[in-house]
Amino acid sequence: MASSPLDQPAERGTVDREDRATGAAGRLARLARGRWPRRANAPTRRSELAGEAAAEAADETVAEPEFPVRGDVRAAAFFDLDNTVMQGAALFHFGRGLYKRKFFSGRDLARFAWQQAYFRLAGAENAGHMADARDSALSIVKGHKVAELVAMGEEIYDEYMAGRIWRGTRALAQAHLDAGQRVWLVTAAPVETATIIARRLGLTGALGTVAESADGVYTGRLVGEPLHGPAKAMAVRALAERQELDLERCAAYSDSANDIPMLSLVGYPYAINPDSRLRAHARKHGWRVRDYRTGRKAVRIGVPAAAGAGAVAGGTVAALALRRRRR
Repeated sequence: MASSPLDQPAERGTVDREDRATGAAGRLARLARGRWPRRANAPTRRSELAGEAAAEAADETVAEPEFPVRGDVRAAAFFDLDNTVMQGAALFHFGRGLYKRKFFSGRDLARFAWQQAYFRLAGAENAGHMADARDSALSIVKGHKVAELVAMGEEIYDEYMAGRIWRGTRALAQAHLDAGQRVWLVTAAPVETATIIARRLGLTGALGTVAESADGVYTGRLVGEPLHGPAKAMAVRALAERQELDLERCAAYSDSANDIPMLSLVGYPYAINPDSRLRAHARKHGWRVRDYRTGRKAVRIGVPAAAGAGAVAGGTVAALALRRRRR
């Protein structure tokens, strides 16, 4: 049976049982060819080697249980979105699409570009910057129809998001789907955007931040708070109760230490493209780590300052270029 992307070994070293079994079989073969030192109790030694080889072969067959388990209806997988499933922040890419459709000014886009550059530089979520992005987005959509934004979101996904999905993470999600399990996005991004992405990827659905609307029009306020940090864990627990899931049989995937509460809920936590805090936490607790970022060589702290400055400059130049194009 072909191995699942989830069955690959973790960063820590593993014992190669195949080599051990081969070694026992090799000793038995050498004995059979007369290359083992002759002893009076040679038949007994042959029996010992045969038993050792058989035991090791049997151990190999049960060493690694299948994961994800096929047909386990009480298991599911929960994936963070930004920098876990998608490169960068979904809200930023959505903002680019709205700018193209003249929803806001070049100055607003420059602010979005800075927020995205900071996100890429730090490799982690920052509550202050996330709050800025949230407030910017709410001010932009206030007074617009929900249906209008959803329709634009479909177009924006094709323009700016589809090509930024991490292939490695996509394969992990597909492994759960192939096993017959439900797969959910869990993100601070607007639930409408998250739902579009989940549907386009063939996932079960999405948990996201809910913006208040009245008569189908955004009010510019949230229902509660953004789905971030501990709120994600609460959402996952609530969904698990509604759908009668066993969290010990579930998996969760994230890049950020902010999602440790969510990751700690499940029996199979994974650190994907982790920030430095999450990487350290994952190693301490024996969680599996996957890093799909290219060009960074799995950098554990962040990109060099010069590269970060380049990202900021690049984002600003892109914003100005788009602004000129509109004149």
